[in-house]
Amino acid sequence: MRPFRPGWVPTLVVLALLPGLIALGCWQLGRAEEKRALLASYAERRIEAPLATSQLNGNEDNAMRRVHLYGRFDAEHSVLLDNRMRDGQAGVELLQPFHDQASGLWLLVNRGWLPWPDRRVPVHFDTPAQALALDASVYVAPGNTFQLHPDPVGGQWPHLLTAIDAAQLWAQLGREGFAHELRLEPGPASYRLGWPIVAMGPEKHMGYAVQWFALAIALVLLYLYFGWRQNKEKSHGHRHSTGRA
Repeated sequence: MRPFRPGWVPTLVVLALLPGLIALGCWQLGRAEEKRALLASYAERRIEAPLATSQLNGNEDNAMRRVHLYGRFDAEHSVLLDNRMRDGQAGVELLQPFHDQASGLWLLVNRGWLPWPDRRVPVHFDTPAQALALDASVYVAPGNTFQLHPDPVGGQWPHLLTAIDAAQLWAQLGREGFAHELRLEPGPASYRLGWPIVAMGPEKHMGYAVQWFALAIALVLLYLYFGWRQNKEKSHGHRHSTGRA
């Protein structure tokens, strides 16, 4: 059996890269498991009876819970979330404060997506004036929202933002409100809905994990191949020089 002599440079390269490739693969597997748990939790909560708004502040975990609302929208303080794409078309999501009459709580309700093909023309939307009974689900953003520009204080409404923090909005308006966005279910006040539960499904994470592990295996195989090949070439060169002597 040929001795294995890869050299110290390839060995250092493998020692530097291999742990990182394996760690990335394991991280993707962990993310896939987290997404499966999230999807399972969402499926369970979709079949639960909607909560009353008075129950929201008493629960520690409200993510994806359904809520029943009854009250009116505040048409004067609308927020448009910019850079929202649907089917390759540019648009915005419309969020408006909603005053729930049963609890007296203010809620930030996402009414859905609207196209905005020409940015020179303001986005057109209507706000129902009458009291409405609506169902929505709580959306808790994963981590801190990223805002390209700080939330404007005062100024002209509707505000055009890239992200929204409901708690900051209530502080700006001087109102007592719920700290998370609610995404509307189909009904009389909704525009185009259909948000993905997760931006990347478990199968995508599994695919990335396979890629990282495949790179790790390829790195080891190359290391073994060049280690034996290098030794073979050295042995061949030594025999050739001895024969000439």
